[in-house]
Amino acid sequence: MIGRILRLKISRPGFSGVINERRAIYLDRANAENRKSQGFTLLELMITMFILIILLSVAIPTYQRSVLHAKETVLEQNLWQIRRSIDQYATDKGKLPQRIQDLVDEGYLREVPVDPMNEERAEWAEIQGEDKYSANGDQGLIDVKSLALGADSEGKNYSDY
Repeated sequence: MIGRILRLKISRPGFSGVINERRAIYLDRANAENRKSQGFTLLELMITMFILIILLSVAIPTYQRSVLHAKETVLEQNLWQIRRSIDQYATDKGKLPQRIQDLVDEGYLREVPVDPMNEERAEWAEIQGEDKYSANGDQGLIDVKSLALGADSEGKNYSDY
């Protein structure tokens, strides 16, 4: 019966003719949808807003944790890179650099790395100490720390990285 086409005589205002059964069902559904498609009800809008609020309450904290974790990782990598450059400079030159900018000037770093927690370029705690490479016992840059306040997600202070 699926493939069978019935001819119906339709008597509607403004229409007279013969159409098949499928077309008649389609027209009835279209008329029903036109009556319903005048807008959304207040209940439908409230349910939609409630679902969006639930999704956002889960997504926003997850996003914020991801951003914080990324900043912590960048901080660790930047400090590791500066410390490695200090060691390379000392090995090549036979003395410690006096400041981070010396590493940039000599080509060991392209630029002074950003402290992602402070969002400032030159805001690093430069720790000076005895230059073990120097015969005169001069002072030089032995370590670099972050000046950022606060602790990471595991409770370790940023200044202890």
